[in-house]
Amino acid sequence: MTNAGTSSRGGARLESGGTGLVLGVHVTGYGYYLPKQVITNADLAAMVDTSDEWILERTGIRSRHRAGSHEATSDLAIAAATDAMNRAGVAPGDLDMVVVATATPDSPVPAVSCLVQAGLGASNAAAMDVGAGCSGFLFAMHTAACFVRAGAARRVLVVGAETLTRVTDYADRRSCILFGDGAGAAVVTAPEAGAESAGGAPGRDGLELLYSSLGTDGEMSKLIEIPAGGSRNPASEATVQRREHYLRLDGQAVFRQAVRRMAEAAKEALEATGLAPDGIDWLLPHQANARIVTAVAEQTGIAPARAMLDMAETGNTSAASIPITLGRARDSGQLAPGQTILMLAFGAGLTWACQVWRVRG
Repeated sequence: MTNAGTSSRGGARLESGGTGLVLGVHVTGYGYYLPKQVITNADLAAMVDTSDEWILERTGIRSRHRAGSHEATSDLAIAAATDAMNRAGVAPGDLDMVVVATATPDSPVPAVSCLVQAGLGASNAAAMDVGAGCSGFLFAMHTAACFVRAGAARRVLVVGAETLTRVTDYADRRSCILFGDGAGAAVVTAPEAGAESAGGAPGRDGLELLYSSLGTDGEMSKLIEIPAGGSRNPASEATVQRREHYLRLDGQAVFRQAVRRMAEAAKEALEATGLAPDGIDWLLPHQANARIVTAVAEQTGIAPARAMLDMAETGNTSAASIPITLGRARDSGQLAPGQTILMLAFGAGLTWACQVWRVRG
């Protein structure tokens, strides 16, 4: 486990020291993109020994989106980024950085972020990828917040994008039911930069950061992995035959670790900010499994009714799930000025992350 930052449990942390202080980091626009093609539980039941009832009971998932044959991760990312930038009133030339979180890049080299930078025409922006599995979006948001707070960047585009169906083993009924494709994005700014880009007013989707923390336990990295395709186990005819280029996970162990790590991170965030569980309007966790979300809410003391459940039509979209859920919550009218949102993620690595945001008017 990492030991950087101030967290007693390890990891890196940004905190204001109380709810009356702010971190000087805003989101001025966020958006998302879901491919048109849909895989239903009935479709999966035609491939493997499963059923709609079995999948729904264990995961809360009814369907998931799949990228078209013409779409790669960068295409999904560009679509989500364009939505977020339009909502923020930010032009590509206004960006200082592009940070893309993904576990499913178009190819090992170059980074997806470079393709997104080029696709958007963000010629003034530096670009880099962040790899933290399903926690990737919050890791990227934390990175963006650090750049903004340090004065090293004024406007950062953060994207979480995945084409998990390309690394899903549809012969494995335990895992193939979980994953879908999609992308979500947010424009992170310093307060004055957000006002400038939106004509002197907050963007259409204003959020203000109150707290952010990250954690890692690399000793448990084998719980979620793609065994082959890297420098340790390069691609070969044998690795293909052994189906080692597909995502593998130990479902029961991952469930236990996800609940534990996210609940602990949430409790630390409440303590650090001085917020009580009933002071959280929305719990927005990574959309991995409905049972995980419910268990985290119960252990944290947040009413399950306040936990956003959005995986029924999207499945687990890894680094894209939190911004997709946030955007869909906005579209459904769930968000209102003054509300407090506690975001939680857990993913391969193992990694976990927590952020607290306030919805701005």
